[in-house]
Amino acid sequence: MTIWRPDPAALHRPAYLSLAEQYARAIRDGHLAAGARLPPHRKLADEMGLSVQTVSRAYEELIRRGLVAGEVGRGSFVLPADAENAPPYLSERLGGLIDLSILKPVTTQMHVETFRKGLHWVAENLTAPAALSFRPNSVLPQHRQVAAKWLRHTGIDVAAENIILTDGATSAITTAVMSAVPAGATLAAASLTHHLLMPLCKYLGIHLEGLPVDDEGIVPEALDHVARKGNLHALYMQPSAVNPMAIVSGTERRIELAEICRRHDILIIENDILNTMIEDRPPPLAVLAPERVLHVNGFTKTTLPGLRVAWLVTPPRIALAAANRHLVTNWMATPAMVELLSHWINDGTVARLVSWQRDALRERHQIVRESLGAATFRAHPQSLHVWLELPPGRNEEDFVAQARQRGVAIASGRAFRLDDRNRRDAVRIALGSTSADDLRRGLSFVSETLEGAVETPLPLIG
Repeated sequence: MTIWRPDPAALHRPAYLSLAEQYARAIRDGHLAAGARLPPHRKLADEMGLSVQTVSRAYEELIRRGLVAGEVGRGSFVLPADAENAPPYLSERLGGLIDLSILKPVTTQMHVETFRKGLHWVAENLTAPAALSFRPNSVLPQHRQVAAKWLRHTGIDVAAENIILTDGATSAITTAVMSAVPAGATLAAASLTHHLLMPLCKYLGIHLEGLPVDDEGIVPEALDHVARKGNLHALYMQPSAVNPMAIVSGTERRIELAEICRRHDILIIENDILNTMIEDRPPPLAVLAPERVLHVNGFTKTTLPGLRVAWLVTPPRIALAAANRHLVTNWMATPAMVELLSHWINDGTVARLVSWQRDALRERHQIVRESLGAATFRAHPQSLHVWLELPPGRNEEDFVAQARQRGVAIASGRAFRLDDRNRRDAVRIALGSTSADDLRRGLSFVSETLEGAVETPLPLIG
């Protein structure tokens, strides 16, 4: 039986990406079956006339795409076709387990009652176009005007026709990535980023490049270095506390990154879903570089989870392309939810819910400080989570399993990590997914896990 090998004559620059593409096609076309072992790095480098570093980068790219798994001491193996990125959160609540794995706002019965009253208002005031029309331009123009008015209060001056109304931030991000980055091109992001960005880029055939971060966010020199290599079309950013490390990038850092993107003509996708909830937040990238920023502004994380509406602000030059991408993936936002959001913005409900959430998070962060004590964690006063860095020698996957045995679910840092460069094992702990009392109990279990001896976790049940 002939063993498939990549073709040196078919390589083009950048060589690591070209090599990865050959392997991806071979896996997709069935020339490399699940379980097949890839050649050792040095052997393949000699066969292809490449450096070992180039082959290593190609294998890292295949791992990022979920096509290959690397096993220390054994090598790299093709994964089954149905292998998927595991989400960082529990797919459903399990009895007796305190769930601090999923990122949600703090909610109470007040939010349920507010939603019920809002739906009664929609039932009594729903317009005929919202109930009967398939044409977005027949349903949504007035709601775009409301969106433009709200955005102006945040400093973003945008024409209403350049706002796409979507069913939540995930829909907006998908539309933005499809609009900014063609298949085969590169999207850069912080090395710790949105957990859905990795599978999205894999599905779209986009190369995702991780950038190092410091206490201000993405390191500008690293972005400039990647941009100089070519094929970089966009930068994905979460500059205001929703990123895994809960960093808020300062104004000067934002300006510096925006200038690098201008110099290299790179678009910016700005995920700003916490927006007005962040007190004294620096100007959004959409203010600093409006000609190149696709800005995502959402409400499920700042008001209540059921209000699944987000706005995607686009530069005029790609507004039509973005609108078409949204049409083919989502058609249009759910009119009833859009009508409710517009009503709540006009009558002040959204502003009140955001203010309430800010106050509730102040209490939650106090619980964190009391419960975790001297543990090393990163947070922001209005972040919905904390990023707990583990002591040297503690593995995040084992730590998550050990915490779960004690009765609490948390998210492994692995779900947010693009590569292992400068890795420090960590876990994300959500603050709004349960009651204050359960949060306190759950954090006490996490603290006990931190203090406990390192041990191999037992198999999980359920």
